[in-house]
Amino acid sequence: MTEAVPSWTDERVELLRRLWDDGLSASQIALQIGGVSRNAVIGKVHRLGLAGRVKPIGPAAAQGRRKDDLAAEVEMEAVVVEEPTLPEPPAIVAHRPAPNFPLPPTRTPEPVALAVSERVTIMELRDSMCRWPMGDPTSPEFRFCGARAITGLPYCTQHAQVAYQPAAERKRDRRVAGFR
Repeated sequence: MTEAVPSWTDERVELLRRLWDDGLSASQIALQIGGVSRNAVIGKVHRLGLAGRVKPIGPAAAQGRRKDDLAAEVEMEAVVVEEPTLPEPPAIVAHRPAPNFPLPPTRTPEPVALAVSERVTIMELRDSMCRWPMGDPTSPEFRFCGARAITGLPYCTQHAQVAYQPAAERKRDRRVAGFR
């Protein structure tokens, strides 16, 4: 099978280098070399490690820049500007301690003790049963609660109290924790 795209011969690479150094764009180089795309030229430039160029911006772009202008810009960029140092902030010498507000009692849910007979496996679980997981899911003893679920919820009454908190209680708990 023959190659339809011309390869990068030494002559074509040399022409690419010369045109790149002359400042031609990748599209212009692709047209002059022929048989390659703009992207192929860009890829070859990167593989050859040729120096990148900065596009001139503004009115100088239309006229082209003189070499002395570029040299002056390079000199200006080489000047290192020291950033001013800011004075050290004053130390805080006095502070008021936080007021000692009494924290509201936190309600910890009571552990729910269920009879062993109510615990069911995934195969025994039905729509009307509580889906509260019990135990380690990786162990063979893992079961679900299996008690009668509240209509429209996946949990029984006891597990619904643990799973769902009223909005006012959640808001209060967030304030106690320091969130707003």
